[in-house]
Amino acid sequence: MVIDPIISLAFSIRASKGVYALLLGSGVSRSAGIPTGWEIVLDLTRQLARLKGEDCEPEPEAWYKKTFGEAPDYSKLLDSLAKSSAERQQLLKRYFEPSEEERQHGLKMPTPAHVAVAELVAAGHVRVIVTTNFDRLPEKALEVAGIIPTVISTADAAQGAMPLTHSQCTVIKVNGDYLDTRIKNTAAELERYDKVTDQLLDRVFDEFGLVVCGWSGEWDPGLRAAIERCHNRRFTTYWTARGGPREAAQKLIDLKQATVVPIKEADSFFSDLAAKVKALDEVDRPHPLSAKMAVATLKRHLAADQKIATHDLVMAEVERSYAEFSERHFPVQGITLSAGDLASRLDRYEAISEINQALLITGCYWADEKYDDIWLKALGRIASPSGERSGSVVALNARFYPALLLLYSAGISAITAGKYHTLRSLLMKVKQRDGRDDPQAARGLFPDNVIDPNWARLLPDLERHRTPTSDHLYQVLRKPFAEVLPDDIEYQKAFDRYEYLFALTFIDLNKGPWMPVGRFAWNYGTYPVVSVLKEADSEVGEMGSEWPPLKAGFFGGDLEKLKAARTLMNEFIGRLGWGW
Repeated sequence: MVIDPIISLAFSIRASKGVYALLLGSGVSRSAGIPTGWEIVLDLTRQLARLKGEDCEPEPEAWYKKTFGEAPDYSKLLDSLAKSSAERQQLLKRYFEPSEEERQHGLKMPTPAHVAVAELVAAGHVRVIVTTNFDRLPEKALEVAGIIPTVISTADAAQGAMPLTHSQCTVIKVNGDYLDTRIKNTAAELERYDKVTDQLLDRVFDEFGLVVCGWSGEWDPGLRAAIERCHNRRFTTYWTARGGPREAAQKLIDLKQATVVPIKEADSFFSDLAAKVKALDEVDRPHPLSAKMAVATLKRHLAADQKIATHDLVMAEVERSYAEFSERHFPVQGITLSAGDLASRLDRYEAISEINQALLITGCYWADEKYDDIWLKALGRIASPSGERSGSVVALNARFYPALLLLYSAGISAITAGKYHTLRSLLMKVKQRDGRDDPQAARGLFPDNVIDPNWARLLPDLERHRTPTSDHLYQVLRKPFAEVLPDDIEYQKAFDRYEYLFALTFIDLNKGPWMPVGRFAWNYGTYPVVSVLKEADSEVGEMGSEWPPLKAGFFGGDLEKLKAARTLMNEFIGRLGWGW
């Protein structure tokens, strides 16, 4: 059996907490738009040529050598262009610190890779980061995660630093920091490190396992030498690569007998790694309030008619999960999601939502109407995600997936208990806070508005489905409803009835022919389940204005408005055709 190397790495990091160090090269900051040290040297050379009234293109390096008789040197260039340390700092800021426009586009800001690394550090899985980069993106991401790292960028800092084992996180910047003119750029500067830095690197490479990402191994002979000096292989070295490793990297891979991990780029690699390690953590760590315990506690509160205790129980769990749904864990900016990334994201949303689902299913089934405000408050909170309003459209929409799960859970449970007043309140009073028009749940919280069908069909086993997100929800919600709806046929009927009422309500509110299409629209009389369309038509024919949803206030209690909505629904479904 061949195991994906990233899975092996996740298990290794999870099993050996704090044992693996990261070696990050320029590839990790590339998506942030941060230039390499050599790119800065070339740009400074162009500025110097401009000051001298000369044209250094197309080869700035050759111009510098011809003009000054030596290769361009970072420190000398800075001294030529800016005499004081304050002037040098201002000169360099534009390379590493974002302008307002760049900030709006997510440039020169911590990337998803930096955020994921910070998550690994915050969880105690990584304690040492070695980087060839001059930027401060790792430090910024760590600070957002509540961690102030020990930063070593000079020999002086290395001598006075806290021991690696006593620091929550140590960032070793082997080539220096951009605000220090002593950073290393030229071949001579990169040839070897000072004695103190070499000793520190010897300790890291001897005592820690290593995960290499974004570093080609071509331009840092001093760093290569430090790795070559370490002969022990007590921990596996993992070397990420886009395509085949270059010659210098391959020699180190062979020397360390490293495991090569093929990746698309650093962002997706670290995001996937952090998600897998977190999943392993969640499997092994019992939650202090499991779903069964939460349900048992809620039932006791309801039996004793303890509304305050019920409120506190539900909202405490809502706030816990709300924090887990934050942008720190589910970034939306500066990312490109694949179908696999989306599937992983939905799995994590579902895992975090498990207890909330159990509480709302139980509450909406057993509690009377006076408890409705608790379920509305809980759903409204989850339907108001925090964070940025711009970024990946797929990721932004997916932030409402937990709210969609809870709305379906609460709504199907209310229908099962015949509590249409509760269902109507959920659909009409809860707002989907999307930062624009903040629609009612009945207008915005439906499957295709949360996960585009074209994306949903890329998820496992959904590629040929007419209503892929609806079908996915049908499968996901089956287990949480095992106690309330143990019979599969009754579960299907309740699920279809919820989507049917949602669609009718949507048509009634929008006065238009279009509606969210759920699986009920094509599940037309599949034996042994009677189609909800036929069943509802029969009920309305027999009961008229006494039909329970009408009595609960749907369609304003007006039978004619219901009939008008049903006519539009039937026409719309008729237009879908057999080929749909």
